Amino acid sequence: MKMIVGLGNIGKKYENTRHNAGFMVVDEFAREHGGTFNKEKFNASLAEVFVNGEKVILVKPMTYMNESGRAVRPLMDYFDLDLEDLVIINDDLDLQVGMIRLRQKGSAGGHNGIKSLIQHLGTEKFARMKLGIGRPERMSIINWVLSDFTKEEQMELDIAIQTTVKALNDWVADGDYLKLMNNYNRKA
Repeated sequence: MKMIVGLGNIGKKYENTRHNAGFMVVDEFAREHGGTFNKEKFNASLAEVFVNGEKVILVKPMTYMNESGRAVRPLMDYFDLDLEDLVIINDDLDLQVGMIRLRQKGSAGGHNGIKSLIQHLGTEKFARMKLGIGRPERMSIINWVLSDFTKEEQMELDIAIQTTVKALNDWVADGDYLKLMNNYNRKA
């Protein structure tokens, strides 16, 4: 069993914002595999899909971004999952829109959702796929991450979402995250 967690903020007003790139990826993964987010458990919305016979739990924490770990830790315990069975999808200010970067571990880098996960999981050693949202030139970080993508950026983001879903499919099929990083970080 695998767990894919997309980070974001709940509610219609945040739906298409930069901070919700993680939600967008798990929504697309669910759509591709015929899943729907129709269950709630431990402050999270869940969808269950099967990929080549492997059960995959898709998670959207309903705690808002800054408390994401509060939803993920109990789910990890409930499903008795190891950290190797977990991938986090989050937005990243330091990557251009349309770029993705895979990491096996690392600091929060100022991302409050990742900070919460590190705190609740008790480690920085968990896999993540980061989608670029760019850095603002004349806007505060808070206003930037809560803003929508431009039409041009949305086209780049859509490609990045498709690439990330493909990477997730490869991860579920193979489980070798280092190989996955070598394959996808070259493309980014």
